[in-house]
Amino acid sequence: MVFKTPPGVYAPQDDTWLLSEALLREDITAGTAVLDVGTGSGALALAAAGRGAAQVTAVDVSPLAVGATWLRARLKGLPVRVLQGDLLTPVADRGFDLIVANPPYVPVAGRRIRRGRGVAWRAGGDGRAVVDRICRDAPPLLRPGGVLLLVHSGLCGPDRTVEQLAEAGLRTAVADRRTIPFGPVLREQAPWLEAHGLIAPGETKEELVVIRAERQL
Repeated sequence: MVFKTPPGVYAPQDDTWLLSEALLREDITAGTAVLDVGTGSGALALAAAGRGAAQVTAVDVSPLAVGATWLRARLKGLPVRVLQGDLLTPVADRGFDLIVANPPYVPVAGRRIRRGRGVAWRAGGDGRAVVDRICRDAPPLLRPGGVLLLVHSGLCGPDRTVEQLAEAGLRTAVADRRTIPFGPVLREQAPWLEAHGLIAPGETKEELVVIRAERQL
């Protein structure tokens, strides 16, 4: 059975696949507790479960995303627990061996919104409205030796992300980079980004970055 991502749910794109590649390089076993923050279509949670993790939790603020992920996991027979809530709030009392996050990160005018299709990508004027929260709230949830994998655009400050996670006591580095053409969202936002000096005139490509941060044993 083919299950398509329903309207209103973030469909897997280049950032999803880049993060998935990083996820699959990690040592995942039946004892690995995995958290997918902002799961969207559930692609990353299902990838972890398909790799052998029996303790996979997926969280999303969108009821549509929660329903889509739950249904997809059931159709594939994969053990994924799906929760509705704002980022790490529903699991704040738990610990994880691996946390993956593909948060909203596109710089746009105005504050982050909480409804509508733009909720999956709009992230405030510097693109860090959600990234900063993850950098603050994810490290305390990592077990000793646990890893955070976070993907976002080079437009919203990878160096700042590395610095924040290092300050939280994690061993942090850029694990992957990939340059891709602007998708529909960035093409639409290009005039604003150019006007604010975030891209060069006529620029049509962005760099995606995966940051890996590990809590020491």
